[in-house]
Amino acid sequence: MSSTPSLHIAGRRIAADAPPYVIAELSANHNGQLDIALRIVEEAHKAGADAVKLQTYRPDTITLDCDTDDFLIHGGLWDGRRLYDLYEEAHMPWEWHAPLFAHARKLGISIFSSPFDSTAVDLLEDLDAPAYKIASFEAIDLPLIKYVASTKKPMIISTGLADAQEIQEAIDAARAGGCEELAILHCVSGYPAPAADYNLHTIPDMMQRFGLVTGLSDHTLDNTTAIASVALGAAIIEKHFTLDRSAGGPDDSFSLEPVEMTQLCHGARTAWEAIGRVEYGRKSSEQGNAKFRRSLYFVQNLKAGDVISAAAIRSVRPGFGLAPKHTEAVIGRRVTRDVQFGTPVNWSLVDVAPQD
Repeated sequence: MSSTPSLHIAGRRIAADAPPYVIAELSANHNGQLDIALRIVEEAHKAGADAVKLQTYRPDTITLDCDTDDFLIHGGLWDGRRLYDLYEEAHMPWEWHAPLFAHARKLGISIFSSPFDSTAVDLLEDLDAPAYKIASFEAIDLPLIKYVASTKKPMIISTGLADAQEIQEAIDAARAGGCEELAILHCVSGYPAPAADYNLHTIPDMMQRFGLVTGLSDHTLDNTTAIASVALGAAIIEKHFTLDRSAGGPDDSFSLEPVEMTQLCHGARTAWEAIGRVEYGRKSSEQGNAKFRRSLYFVQNLKAGDVISAAAIRSVRPGFGLAPKHTEAVIGRRVTRDVQFGTPVNWSLVDVAPQD
């Protein structure tokens, strides 16, 4: 039995020693149309993602309908917007959840969500969500984490904005609430985030420090950071996903399109396969090329009993003769029978005793 930390979502084992679990984050990329949301689920399945993730909230469960400066966004992608208006535009209508869950299950792709309050958890429980995700901005909402944990479902917690103490507090809250299968995601909560901010060496440190399945929630604009994270132990990769990056939705501009999601799924799993294990032996793909290694060949015609001089043999390709490391052991010995130019040197052609 592997001692590697793991969890299971809909029967899929997720761990550093299993292929990366790729989550396509639908978020606000439905752009207010259920048919777009359904198509995103389909395209995520076609691209090879393991799961689609939703966000479950209403504007009044995540913020206040308020015009004071506290509730205005200053700078960044959504500069000048009221929080309430942004979430009104971005939220996933609750009546869409059932058809989206049904569609995903029909296709055979897992689907779950990030709940932002207890009523969202209750809705998702009614749909038998197989897991839950805690968004980075909610990682300090310990009562919410405990409520989600009380479902006894696997949980994934994003850690953007959180320091090590806050991450530990979130983990402790999940454990206290009853969660037994838990993962954390290294995350930079910039939209988009520069690759240089990711400091991927944090991933193995998180694995050692917290002893949990660890992954990456990636907000960079391409796949390089996500694929590189696999080499450092990331078992989960989450990326925002859209049909069209130019469609104008709140999250479209920093989301992957279908071709890019396909490339991510393939690249991440290829990276995981390439990491493998410590192995110095000859690999299966090399077996046929062993004959092209260098070896010793006679480069002179010799008669039986002739002494083998340095000029009589040479290290060349192919590899059917003795290895070049035997050169000094062969020189000075006699051949046991006539040999021709181009004959591979082997011990049956060399007298066992060197000559004086």
